[in-house]
Amino acid sequence: MDVLVLIDKLDDLVHNAKAVPLTDQVRIDREEIYEILDQMRATIPEEIKQARWIVKERQEMLAEAKRECDRLLGEAREQAQREASQTEIVKLAERQAADIVEESRRSARETRLEMEDWADSILSTLEVNLDKFLGAVKRGRERLHERSQETVVAGVAASSNSDGEEPY
Repeated sequence: MDVLVLIDKLDDLVHNAKAVPLTDQVRIDREEIYEILDQMRATIPEEIKQARWIVKERQEMLAEAKRECDRLLGEAREQAQREASQTEIVKLAERQAADIVEESRRSARETRLEMEDWADSILSTLEVNLDKFLGAVKRGRERLHERSQETVVAGVAASSNSDGEEPY
């Protein structure tokens, strides 16, 4: 289940909780809270696990690109050495090797940038979800505080009415 849905359920539960008479407390079903918290604990690590997987995939792709680059460089060097006896062939081989090296570097750079963009996108989504989670928690706490204040005000009003005076 999505963390934001769970946050909304928790927020609704707190918002709709019944006040305990003559106190600044509210009555909430403990089991329902625990159930939502357990679901959140199960969901958040999955999102973190996905982010770690993305970082690992990026590292593996960069390592593969480096290995490919090293392989191509090795091939280019070997080819250049085999053809070193003829000047024109050597010059051609050096140009080809430089082209291969440049192409490998460009390809590795593109792959790295694509993976970083992808990882950044996933991490950005996770950041947005965590920001929404924090916002919902703050709103829930504010509502609890408002209820507490309302209960205190209602208690003061009730005690002044119980002195035998008629309400306005």
